[in-house]
Amino acid sequence: MQRFLPLLAVLSLMAVPLAAAVRLPAVIGSHMVLQRGPKAVLWGWAAAAETVAVSISGSTNTWKTTASNGGRWSIEIQTPQSAGPHTLRIKGANEIVLEDVMVGEVWVCSGQSNMEWSGDQGLTQSKEEAPRATNSMIRFFYIPKATSATPQDHLSARWVVCSPEEMIHFSAVGYFFGKHLHEKLGVPVGLINSNWGGTPAEVWTPSGIVDEDPDLRAAAAKLKPFAWWPHEPGVAYNAMIHPITPFRIAGAIWYQGESNVPTHGTYRKLFTKMIDGWRAAWKSELPFYFAQIAPYTYGEDPTRAAFLREAQTLAALHPKTGMVVTSDLVDNVKDIHPQLKREVGERLARYALADTYSVAGPEHRSPTYRSHRVEGSSVRVEFDAVPTTLVSRGGPPTHFKVASSDGRFVEAKAVIDGKSVVVSSPEVPQPVAVRFAFACDAIPNLFSAEGLPVNLFRTDR
Repeated sequence: MQRFLPLLAVLSLMAVPLAAAVRLPAVIGSHMVLQRGPKAVLWGWAAAAETVAVSISGSTNTWKTTASNGGRWSIEIQTPQSAGPHTLRIKGANEIVLEDVMVGEVWVCSGQSNMEWSGDQGLTQSKEEAPRATNSMIRFFYIPKATSATPQDHLSARWVVCSPEEMIHFSAVGYFFGKHLHEKLGVPVGLINSNWGGTPAEVWTPSGIVDEDPDLRAAAAKLKPFAWWPHEPGVAYNAMIHPITPFRIAGAIWYQGESNVPTHGTYRKLFTKMIDGWRAAWKSELPFYFAQIAPYTYGEDPTRAAFLREAQTLAALHPKTGMVVTSDLVDNVKDIHPQLKREVGERLARYALADTYSVAGPEHRSPTYRSHRVEGSSVRVEFDAVPTTLVSRGGPPTHFKVASSDGRFVEAKAVIDGKSVVVSSPEVPQPVAVRFAFACDAIPNLFSAEGLPVNLFRTDR
């Protein structure tokens, strides 16, 4: 009988689940900001069937869940009413204690280099702001560059409190966006920085979306590979966005498009499908605000970047999106990285304040083309988002062109008439079409009286 004891001991051990340490994803950590709202989602890993208990200071509740047979657990907890700081405890076979947790507004800041650019890249505004950037109500989560052929659950990053030393490395557009939100809302703001200079939108689009669409697949095949950034569809999304999609956020801001200028014809479809893919992953119709690409020479073709800006303008018709125009925020059209990032961040924040938070403030929309009609030898152009009147700076309105039925556009005279502009040229006695600022490097001087630049347009198709 004694010879059977080792086997019985082994069987007994097999009947008892072995304890495993409870683990958390990087985005759930000390100094984080949890999105305000009735519920926050927490998740992680533990032993199969292990009980995980969660509690947070300011609440007498303890929430419990059981890890799946694959060792993953997820739980919704009630977020505290107060901003914090709070202490969060997650307990299974071990206990994890997260300190200095805040409750506020969380935004993802993504795109390519104009979103990535910081004081490290020589931005004067960031350098001047850094000494004043001690603010415990703003938190940063910087996701390092990575790619993957398949969606990932893990990434290496951590939450840090805004300080001069941290701010100088962080996205300038993201920081100024978050600072403006905090000043107007008076709540903590968490900023998740996930961007990569040079990347086309394809790499940020969830896997399968590009491959399943013939137009997008053909456009993606035209992208040129570079040594410094990926170009394969989905690979940045898989590694730099997918791991955080269970984490509840308020929305996203985006500054990208320069690398898609050569494939502008499919950008509207690509971008809106990317937005929908993110929303599906977050299971929420996230607000999505983006910056239109700035004036830049873009080589020999004088108009191809204008077509990309037009595609962005059309993409802004997508539900719960908004676009800020940046044509006035450039002092050198030979520099693809304009210095003025504070203004871009603040314009994005004004959009979010108005459309997401219903906070009254200055006009946040740039004037956009609405309609036109021929009046003899002139064309009258009407605009939306002009609360009072249009104005020009430094002389009559510039960058208008007209064409007759032959399609040849010539420089035109433009006269402001309240909320409309009357355009004409002696070379075109019978005009049929108008273009405004429809060039790669156009920096026009037409604004709303509220100070926002008029967006480019063309009436011909």
